[in-house]
Amino acid sequence: MSEFFKKSLDIHKYLRGKWAIKSKVPLQNRDDLSVAYTPGVAAVSNHIAKDKNSSYLYTMKGNSVAIVSDGSAVLGLGDIGPEAALPVMEGKAILFKEFADIDGVPLVIDAASVEEIVTTVKTIAPTFGGINLEDIAAPKCFEIEEALQDIGIPVFHDDQHGTAIVLLAALINACKVTGKDIQTLKVVINGAGAAGTAIAKLLRCVGHEESACIPVEDVLVCDSKGIISSDRDNLNHEKEKILAYTNRHNRNGNLIDALRDADVFIGVSKGNLLTGDDIKLMNKDPIILAMANPIPEIMPDEAKAAGASVVGTGRSDFPNQVNNVLAFPGIFRGALEARATRITEGMKIAAAHALAGAVNKLSPDHVLPDPLNRNVAQKVAEAVKEQAIKENVQRPL
Repeated sequence: MSEFFKKSLDIHKYLRGKWAIKSKVPLQNRDDLSVAYTPGVAAVSNHIAKDKNSSYLYTMKGNSVAIVSDGSAVLGLGDIGPEAALPVMEGKAILFKEFADIDGVPLVIDAASVEEIVTTVKTIAPTFGGINLEDIAAPKCFEIEEALQDIGIPVFHDDQHGTAIVLLAALINACKVTGKDIQTLKVVINGAGAAGTAIAKLLRCVGHEESACIPVEDVLVCDSKGIISSDRDNLNHEKEKILAYTNRHNRNGNLIDALRDADVFIGVSKGNLLTGDDIKLMNKDPIILAMANPIPEIMPDEAKAAGASVVGTGRSDFPNQVNNVLAFPGIFRGALEARATRITEGMKIAAAHALAGAVNKLSPDHVLPDPLNRNVAQKVAEAVKEQAIKENVQRPL
């Protein structure tokens, strides 16, 4: 990895970042200036003043997403601050452009409280067609996203839902490969932060009223102290809420206890937590999605040697990479094309099924599309747009 670190430092310094603004119109003469700016632009402003929705047609709004972070939970680096988060947000912006032709605008903000971040996003919302919340620590990320659901444009915390959507797609296809029934799965999630909580909700169909979401039988969520159960007296408010849809039989114990007779392990925690002996405690042909970076909770070769049928990680050098780039570009592309006011639970499920359906030849090493497959975003976008129209969560076109 040291080679990549050096190359990354060199190219970022040489280019002064990865993101830039480019004009869509020429400015070669006075006529060009008069059309792009004054006096011509006054006609555009007057038009929008009479119909605010027309800003989607006449400005950047219809194809732009703000990528907002406070730098409190950046990658695996933790709370490193907004300035240090900026290169990551620039990276997100170029992924938006590359995979969905969306203009992502990195915006890192120096704000400590939930209220400050919510107020800031509400204030900038008229500029954008959507808001991508990124690398904001739990539990405040939950409160921020919830408080911003009625601002008239989609607000989506990718660390939560992007991860959950790609994970669900992988699980749908892993069940097809192994012959397991998704409805009877017993799932263990290690990590009770933003991603772990969102995955648990999606697998248990929390907030879903439509039959398109099929809940797994049970989910056990573990944190660093073990299984989250009602017998524990050290749970914060967010972890207490997890109990409403997980651990149906109120099991107790540590992560190893949770793995006994489980069908699926999902890791959103830290590396080298499990051994092959731990995998052998699980049901036959277990599915292992160990997403800690850069070191997974268990390395793929060890998991497979212990009997795992399908193994995925967060790394690009192993098969079945659970990578959010498979989800968020297409989700926002579809939401923008529908002029959706929010991203609903149904739109998330539609995205997961579209992503699962984008794999042509299923195999244990191929339950997800390649993250560099440029066709995936459009397939996801079409499904998300169709669902948004079906649910009537659109601004007037």
